[in-house]
Amino acid sequence: MAEDPQRNFRSHYYEKVGFRGVEEKKSLEILLKDDPLGCKSALTNTQTSVTTSLRKRSLLTQSASLRWRSQYTQDVEKLCTFAQRYPLPSMYRVLVWKVLLGILPPHYESHSAVVTFRKEQFQDLLQALQVIRFVQDSTPQVWVYLRMYQLESGTLPRRPSQSLEPEDEVFIAIAEAMEEMVENDVDAYWLVKCFVNQFNNKYGDSVPHLPKSLEHYLNLEDSKLLTHLKMCSAMSKLPYDLWFVHCFSGCLPESSLQRVWDKIISGSCKILVFVAMEILLTFKMKLMAMNKAENITQFLQNIPQENTDAIISKAIDLWHKYIGTPVHSV
Repeated sequence: MAEDPQRNFRSHYYEKVGFRGVEEKKSLEILLKDDPLGCKSALTNTQTSVTTSLRKRSLLTQSASLRWRSQYTQDVEKLCTFAQRYPLPSMYRVLVWKVLLGILPPHYESHSAVVTFRKEQFQDLLQALQVIRFVQDSTPQVWVYLRMYQLESGTLPRRPSQSLEPEDEVFIAIAEAMEEMVENDVDAYWLVKCFVNQFNNKYGDSVPHLPKSLEHYLNLEDSKLLTHLKMCSAMSKLPYDLWFVHCFSGCLPESSLQRVWDKIISGSCKILVFVAMEILLTFKMKLMAMNKAENITQFLQNIPQENTDAIISKAIDLWHKYIGTPVHSV
């Protein structure tokens, strides 16, 4: 489907006068309110079209189910495409994340029942951990999330005092960042759990290759900076775990981190590479003045927080420049 020139003109005009994202917000609202394939009517038609033949009745039901699943997938893909192409309005961010991570279905009328079910699961897990004395009233909330996650995944240690595994420390870091973004404990747990699962399952094989990708793109953007980092033996000592495993949690403030996670949740871990690269480019002068890898690493682990929103905007532009944008029209 070709893009609407009039819509493009309006979007450009809104940005010029300071109302960035007005058209995109309307498009997102339409996507969130859509009834997938007229789900209700599809099921109603199936019921009213039932014949006396049980076999025909079964085939009709299966057909409606397949159509619903197909449309479910398409609706999630549309939301992914939207989140890849445009910034998510803050008022809809958590809702979109829940849908993309599979916490809620795209179909809005099902949300109330699913939310109730998620709350019940949360309370059941919490009660079980209290019974076996793995959590107390004084237990920090992010540790409660970790124990719930371990209980669900069958990795709960034999004793609460047992030292954390590296993957547990990553979970805690993600949870601490998510807790700053989400007020509701139930929402925070499900978002952390599903974010971590998605990242591990979808991007686990790609993460080890991200440092090489960073070197490749940095060479294209600023070969002089890359040469300097190599001469200092800093490339192998950059804070890759903080950037590519912790997904910048503990490195970027909430407003900037959310925009990075929008892209991860909607289907791209490559955004991490371009955020890392833009950090290097932004602080090029400081880095060029350093000659020790340890000093460079220490600085990058604690970058100034004042202009991180601008860094993320430039990183997203670089990401679109090299990776492109989805072709779906939304």
